[in-house]
Amino acid sequence: MGHAKPYEVKEIRVFNVNSAISPATFDYLQSNLKDLPESSLILIKINTPGGLITTTKDLITMIGEINKPIVVWVTPEGASASSAGAIIASSAHFILMSAGTNMGAATPVGLGKDIDEKDGRSKALNDLKALVRSLSHLRNRPSAPFEQMIESAKSFTTQEALQLKIIDGELSLQSDISTILNGKSFKIKNDQFELDFSKNLNFKDMPQSLGQELLSVLANPSTAYVLFLVGIALIYFEFQAPGGYVAGGVGVTLLILAAISFQVLPLNWGAFGLILVGLILLILEIYVTSYGLLGLGGLASFIFGSLFLFHGDAGFISIEYPVLISTLLGVLICGGVLTWYLLREKRKLSSHQDFFLPLGATGHVQGVLDEKELIYQVKVRGEIWKAKADAQLENNELIEITSIDKDKLMAKIKKVHKE
Repeated sequence: MGHAKPYEVKEIRVFNVNSAISPATFDYLQSNLKDLPESSLILIKINTPGGLITTTKDLITMIGEINKPIVVWVTPEGASASSAGAIIASSAHFILMSAGTNMGAATPVGLGKDIDEKDGRSKALNDLKALVRSLSHLRNRPSAPFEQMIESAKSFTTQEALQLKIIDGELSLQSDISTILNGKSFKIKNDQFELDFSKNLNFKDMPQSLGQELLSVLANPSTAYVLFLVGIALIYFEFQAPGGYVAGGVGVTLLILAAISFQVLPLNWGAFGLILVGLILLILEIYVTSYGLLGLGGLASFIFGSLFLFHGDAGFISIEYPVLISTLLGVLICGGVLTWYLLREKRKLSSHQDFFLPLGATGHVQGVLDEKELIYQVKVRGEIWKAKADAQLENNELIEITSIDKDKLMAKIKKVHKE
C-alpha cells in the first residue's frame, strides 16, 4: 500500500445500464469510453436481468483495456445485477450497492430455460466459474460467492454482500461516492493506485443516443428471435409469390436487424447493410408498382441504418442529428410532392383510362416483329410494347398508341405525321 500512487478524481462519467445486456449495451459503453480525461472515474449504474454471455465477455475485455478506475453501482432500490450483470460487476475495480438491491443468479441458461445437456451445462458453468475466479483474484475479492452465483444461482442482498466482502460499500446517494471510496486502492496494468477525490468533483451523465435506445429495444434476445423468424417467413413468401419485392425487402431488413442483435454482424457493417437495402428498395420503387410500400420500407431501412451508423466514435463517421433529420425530411417531402403530382395527373384522366397505360402517348418504332401481320416493337414513355399497326411502318418512325388490349398486352398504333 505504501507504494500506491495517488489517483486524483476530478470528474465522474456516469453511465446508466437499465436493460438486458446486449450489443446495444456494448455499443453504448464503447462509444463513450474513449478519449476520457486523465483525472476521470467511470461509474456504471446497473439494473439488469442478465443478457448475452458473448456481449458480457466483450464488455469485460473492454473494461480490462481501459486505464481508468471503474465502479459498478447496483441501483436504485429494488434493482438487481443478475446473471450477466453480476459477472460484469465482478470485473469492475469497485462494486457498490444501494439498500434493497441484490446481485447474483448467474447460472447460464438457454433461450428461456436451463441448459439441458449435462456436458454442455458443465462446460458453460466451469468456463464462467474460471472467469469470475480470475477476475476476483485480479480485483482482490473472495471468489467463492461469485462461483456460488454461477454454480447454484445464489443471489446476495446488500448486507450479505458486505459481510462476504464482495462489494466495497452501500451507496444511496451518488454524491456520497467520494466518502465511501476515498483512499481505496486499485490496480491497473500492475500499477497500484489510491483514489483521491477532488473537492470540486464534477459528475457528467452519458446518455444513450437515439440509435442506441432503439437498438436496446431491438437487441432484446426475445425481440431479436421474433425479428429473425418474421424475416425468414417474409423471404419464403417472396420466393413463393415473386415479383412484388415488398415482402423480400422487409424480410432482408428484419434479418439484418436480427443479425446485429445476435452479434452475427458487427453493428457498423449491419448499419451499412441497412442503408444499402434501403437504397435498393427506393430504386425498386421507381420500376415496380408497389403503391409506395417499397419506398416506405426503403426509407425505414435507411433511417434505422443511419441511426446505427452515424452515432459517434463507434461509427465510421459522426454526423449531427439535425443534418440527418433534415435530409430524411427532404426525402419525405420530395416523395410526398411526387405522389401528389401523380395523383393529380391520374384525376385528369377520363374514367375509362388507366393511369399506368400509355394511351395517347407517342413513341418510336424499335423493330419489326411480323412484317405480314404489321406487328412491331415500339418504345413509349420508356416502356417497350408489342403493337399492331394499320399500315406499313419503318424503324424510328413516330407513332401514337390509340388503344390497348389488356388481355393480350397488345397496343394498337398509328403513324404520326410530322407537320
